[in-house]
Amino acid sequence: MDFLLPSHFLNLPRPDPHDGRQEGVVDTTTLAAHDFDVDTRTGFMPPDPPLARLPERWEQWEALLDAAQREKLQLGKRAGLGEEDKARSERWRARIRELPTLGTAELNQSELLLRRAHHVLAWIMHFYIHSLPPDAEVRIPAPVSVPLLQVCVQLQLPPVLTYSDDVLYNWALANPDAAPDALPSLDNLRCLTLFTGTKDEEEFYLSSARIELRGVEALELMRASMDEIFVGDSIAITRLTRYLNALAPVIDDLTRLLLAVRDGCTPDVFYRDIRPWFNGADSNAQKWTFEGLDTHPELAQPSELSGPSAGQSSLVHALDIFLGVGEPAHPTGRYAADAHQLSFLARMQSYMPRHHRNFLRHLAAAPRPLRAAVEGGADAGLRAAYNAAVGALKRFRDAHMRIVALYIVGPARRFGNAAGGAENSGARDPAESQSEADREARSPLKGTGGTDLVRFLKGVRDQTAGAIMPAEAGAEAGPSRQ
Repeated sequence: MDFLLPSHFLNLPRPDPHDGRQEGVVDTTTLAAHDFDVDTRTGFMPPDPPLARLPERWEQWEALLDAAQREKLQLGKRAGLGEEDKARSERWRARIRELPTLGTAELNQSELLLRRAHHVLAWIMHFYIHSLPPDAEVRIPAPVSVPLLQVCVQLQLPPVLTYSDDVLYNWALANPDAAPDALPSLDNLRCLTLFTGTKDEEEFYLSSARIELRGVEALELMRASMDEIFVGDSIAITRLTRYLNALAPVIDDLTRLLLAVRDGCTPDVFYRDIRPWFNGADSNAQKWTFEGLDTHPELAQPSELSGPSAGQSSLVHALDIFLGVGEPAHPTGRYAADAHQLSFLARMQSYMPRHHRNFLRHLAAAPRPLRAAVEGGADAGLRAAYNAAVGALKRFRDAHMRIVALYIVGPARRFGNAAGGAENSGARDPAESQSEADREARSPLKGTGGTDLVRFLKGVRDQTAGAIMPAEAGAEAGPSRQ
């Protein structure tokens, strides 16, 4: 099995997890891609296919993940779940409880091994929790909870499924024989792990992967722009204007790829069959208890766990930071960032690979941010180019709102109404159906990140619109028509 060379960046020593530091050991004096595990060809996605299987010592984990997918475990709260489905899920969960607690020390030799271990254990945990009966106590058995928490200490990630488990490190080349050394591309990807085995689920993950890959050009334009901001002379301003004008159509391409998820993922299938598997403890009525910690005092019981969401994409955060959209307030704009929005977005960064978090922190610490450079100058062309880029990002957020309406808001209403009307159909227990429908009607829709979904997305969209600057320096910003 090929792992990274000892001298590779990802094999540099991790900080001592007990010394209170939450940073990777990296040189943050530059934006050099190798310092932050950001590839110049593939961005936040790795250029090589992620490790697809752990070594033999941890084969029991891999075999149980294989079995969960092969046996097509069903959601425990699925309406009309048959007794055979329930029994099959319980037999699989019993195998989890009977596992030995495997050691993880040897995984620490390789970032790739740790990533794969997090992927496998987090997917197993979500299969275990969400295949339970709806009223069952959620207790994660020690054979999963202990090694998962140990791996998380090393990776500085929470013990829950993340965007990196679903998207960044959940792919292989769809046709490796044609070009075994090929980089990942928009049309040559397949997923390693799925809950449902459906094309709908695969397309949902791959749509995000394609956005990440198309975003590579945006990252390069950011890097080039920062160089010009540092120089700051008239030639640099001309180049910066050109880079920002080039950034807007790239962001529009991201919007096109976002909307293309409709071509392969059916909204009702996503909402009913796929999305519930993502839920973290924040979205679960039952508290999650990680067993086995009494014999491992160095491990802590997690208190806040959100499921994977687009809010964990480092690419989108990078665009916000670069354009200054995530600032607490825009003196020339119409909206100030809501404190809840800022805290949620900051919390989502803790779910990103730690080197990507370092990238974002370094980007945010730029001595002369782009927005300040544009506001402080009088170049109308530069201001127009900046506004074009922000306008494109606002259109991206408009499209995200449309996707949420199509895949979450609409199905929630339809399934809520169907549940409320099930009393006469005999399709499921009337009291259960009606109580779920009542809860849906009373409660705001929650994202897998645990936030009030529609309110949050509207706030971020409006905040982006508010970042549009007036056409002339010193003028008040009017309503955006982007």
